Amino acid sequence: METIVVDYQNCFIVILVSLFSLLCLFVLYFKKPKDSRACNVPPSPPSLPIIGHLHLILSVLPHKSFQKLSKYGSLLCLRIFHVPIILVSSASVAYEIFKTHDVNISSHGHPPIDECLFFGSSSFVMAPYGDYWKFMKKLMVTKLFGPQALERLRGARADELERFHASLLSKEMKSENVEIAKEAMKLTNNSICKMIMGRSCLEENGEAERVRGLVTQTFALFKKIFLTQLLRRLFEILRFSLFKKEILAVSSKFDELLERILVEHEENPDYRDMDMMDVLLAAYRDENAEYKITRNQIKALFVELILGGTDTSVQTIEWTMAEIINKPNILERLRNEIDSVVGKTRLIQEKDLPDLPYLQAVIKEGLRLHPPGPLLGRKVIRECMIGGFYVPKNTTLVVNAYAVMRDPSSWEDPDEFKPERFLASSRRPEEEREQTLKYLPFGSGRRGCPGENIGYIFVGTAIGMMVHCFDWRIKEDKVNMEETVAGMTINMAHPLRCTPVARMQPLNSNPQNFSS
Repeated sequence: METIVVDYQNCFIVILVSLFSLLCLFVLYFKKPKDSRACNVPPSPPSLPIIGHLHLILSVLPHKSFQKLSKYGSLLCLRIFHVPIILVSSASVAYEIFKTHDVNISSHGHPPIDECLFFGSSSFVMAPYGDYWKFMKKLMVTKLFGPQALERLRGARADELERFHASLLSKEMKSENVEIAKEAMKLTNNSICKMIMGRSCLEENGEAERVRGLVTQTFALFKKIFLTQLLRRLFEILRFSLFKKEILAVSSKFDELLERILVEHEENPDYRDMDMMDVLLAAYRDENAEYKITRNQIKALFVELILGGTDTSVQTIEWTMAEIINKPNILERLRNEIDSVVGKTRLIQEKDLPDLPYLQAVIKEGLRLHPPGPLLGRKVIRECMIGGFYVPKNTTLVVNAYAVMRDPSSWEDPDEFKPERFLASSRRPEEEREQTLKYLPFGSGRRGCPGENIGYIFVGTAIGMMVHCFDWRIKEDKVNMEETVAGMTINMAHPLRCTPVARMQPLNSNPQNFSS
């Protein structure tokens, strides 16, 4: 029988059990439900006394622990102490939720820690579905990630791709091993920083390394942030601030960094009208804006853009390259497509992506098998019926995107890397829409990631360049695809390390332009 491995660094379980045991016993066994329909909640799998299903969230691979529960049903009611969680594990239920209940689940619930810069009261991600969220979403779709904005900053992203290529070429000339995630982190971090503030973070003074370190620290905290949000009311009742000091320490470092960059931007006229920060500062100064944003809201958004635009793209690049290296036939087909469109005298460009359908399919398949955020959390605003079961208002809803995108009832050979499934087909429009609502690497509905398009651009150009310009050698016959989880994101347990071998050198490339 398979066992669930628990990450024992989370030894706070013992403390929580002792603090909450009496309160949970009271809530679970003495409090009567006010609504008779509460008896018709989704079924609940076996749980542990008092803590319920907490051990599953604390397991090394929570998305897989949750996936194993699907044998009890595609819609389940879990319990963390006395707090109920509705778990969705099938594509059909996910489709019903995002098609029928999208507005009702368009909230992430109360921020875990109000004063935290990321996911706090100034957060865009955690903002309720109201005026602030609608204003910022409109601003992001039209001014930050709209076609004109992406076109205006295309040159900045192209410069970083050339720098990425020069770095790999320099390592190739020295026969050096490359850790793909580290190199991809520099590419995506510099690209998103250039888009946000008009310049990349400086390597010379350690600024870039500090930003990358803060991103890594924040993702490592995600599991703790989730638990803090879930059990917030109990913590407040007991006047107990679990993880608060640790989370606020990282938040404070981000705040200090971004305040300095904001001041620099305001004092330097050379930055005007060049990047996302200019757009937001203009909205901040606009007395007639339909919503008056605050300085903290600007900084909070930038933290979330850096987090969303960096680590998620890095994980996708690493996982997808690993899949490609393990499948020589896919590598050959992909390379032939890129050669035929791009040629062998220049680097791939963003304008090439629409003409590379197989590359797009490879990226989508990589995201399907290895979603950066495997668990999607929402809050049910009003009571509703899902899959024939009653779901009370204010219930936490968790969609296991990992399980949904490997559901054998919706995906043929769900555990196999088959990009062909995303190539153009004869499906009817309604079938295409249904498939879209079951494909969840960026979430879905109103609260889906607004930066989805830029994510595809980052990953598409990076993967395209690496396949186009280099062969890749590994020590073993196959890349080890074992998973681990850092915070709540899926990482490779054994980081992908390989040696690049140049197969072509574009005319505009020069490894001397790169300084490590």
